[in-house]
Amino acid sequence: MYVEWKRLQSTGLRQLQLSKIKMYEQVRHFRVYCSNVVPGLFQTAAYAEALLSSIAAFRDAPNDIAEAVTARVARARFLHEGDHRFAVLVEEWVLRSRIGDAEVMAGQLGHLLAIMSLPSVSLGIIPQSVERRMWPVEAFNVFDDALVQVELLAAEINVSQQSEIEQYIKGFDHLSEMAVYGKAARQLIAVAIAELA
Repeated sequence: MYVEWKRLQSTGLRQLQLSKIKMYEQVRHFRVYCSNVVPGLFQTAAYAEALLSSIAAFRDAPNDIAEAVTARVARARFLHEGDHRFAVLVEEWVLRSRIGDAEVMAGQLGHLLAIMSLPSVSLGIIPQSVERRMWPVEAFNVFDDALVQVELLAAEINVSQQSEIEQYIKGFDHLSEMAVYGKAARQLIAVAIAELA
């Protein structure tokens, strides 16, 4: 189903954040690919505030930023609770794209380093220097093998057709093969932090 952000955010950004909690509670295997920003579950409050402020301004959404940030950051509890696994891929460009000022980015990148050590989390970073076997695509979330949410500029698309879900899972697998993990991923984050100075 194609739903415009204008409709989803008509009552403010907080309600949209809260509407996703049930999905996060129920999902066991959560795959995320983000080519443009740090995924919501991994965002610090300062990063989320900078990002959501720019979204609200762009979309002329009601200004409930503080409440939306609180709701978004609260969802991070699922990284520590329950039987969830989070496989997350970001493009290296995300580490250098300034959402907020240098202090906000340094805090966000440091937070990524901390999250990487959680047993429920696998964070892969696709280096800019890697030879691409698959092109960068739109941000998407795969909830178990049952639903894909795709984030476009104007709308969110909920994909429930099994053949299409399988394409996103295949795409995620191809992207994950290009990513680096562990020590190599931490090194990319450390370099991005050093470049902020």
